[in-house]
Amino acid sequence: MYLNRRRFIEICGLTSLNIFGLFSAFPGREYLKGAENYHDSENLHEAKFYKRLKDDRIQCELCPNECIVDDIERGTCGVRENRGGKYYDLVHSRPCAVHLDPVEKKPFFHFYPSTLAFSIATAGCNIECKYCQNWNISQSRPEQIRSFYLPPEEVVKKAKELKATSIAFTYTEPVIFYEYMYDIARIAHKSGIKTGMISNGYINEKPMSDLLPFLDGVKIDLKSFNEKFYKDICRGELKPVLDTLIMIKRRNRWLEIVYLMIPTLNDKKEEIEKMCEWIFNHLGPDVPLHFTRFHPVYRLKNLPPTPVSSLEAAKEAGIKKGLHYVYIGNVPGHNGENTYCPFCNKM
Repeated sequence: MYLNRRRFIEICGLTSLNIFGLFSAFPGREYLKGAENYHDSENLHEAKFYKRLKDDRIQCELCPNECIVDDIERGTCGVRENRGGKYYDLVHSRPCAVHLDPVEKKPFFHFYPSTLAFSIATAGCNIECKYCQNWNISQSRPEQIRSFYLPPEEVVKKAKELKATSIAFTYTEPVIFYEYMYDIARIAHKSGIKTGMISNGYINEKPMSDLLPFLDGVKIDLKSFNEKFYKDICRGELKPVLDTLIMIKRRNRWLEIVYLMIPTLNDKKEEIEKMCEWIFNHLGPDVPLHFTRFHPVYRLKNLPPTPVSSLEAAKEAGIKKGLHYVYIGNVPGHNGENTYCPFCNKM
């Protein structure tokens, strides 16, 4: 019997980030499976940030894609649907991945280190990176993978029970489950639980501005410092991400940046130096920058892992440009994971 990729994942539940590990912590939580769960109007949440057009069409204003969506169609992310001129978020309260992680895994190195982050994600993403390590959930529609019902109040309650210091919106792209993230963050803010958004930064100004008062930290994946890379490899744009980084810094929210170095695609010395200089000039020397190692996955299996020497050279370039905290990631045991005083160089 022939099974395509999506059907295979649907049957087997092959998501390394799926909920099975913590499912026992949620007794009585109903598994949601199949498209029928996404056509129950009583459980839908109307999306924020869209405008109505003629003939029941809408234009989404959440992210720079600004999709124009016909009736009974969805935007690029696959989780927001137009129904009769109203736009609905199909994944509110329906995570497909829930884990308790060390906060350093995000990676956040200067954001409540040595604490635990209650980490959640739903299906979907608003770009498509050809090297996405979580492609099996980020590039799926919500009815194609298993999820279960976990409303915002329960997320915060469970985070407290598990003694997590923070709630992390992670694994896929939290921009596409904006309403869910926003509702959780507001409750967590009142409850003394910190919140961290792990994002590609591909979001419009107004949604990000409205969310920032309820976030304590943001980690942005800066994919490249080249517009062509964003267009060809990620189906996105660089400028909106840079605008998001500047906004986060100006609003005084904790910020860390990850740069996944991919051989031949975004590892040019001149580009790395230019990016480090931009970070120093626009964000300051104290924003941690993580250069992480690429491993072949998804649609970039033809490329080798990043040479460790390339990561070390990038780290040195960042330090020479005046950045105080530059790290090497995805290389277990490397001393580039340690924090050193930028003034006396003591670990």
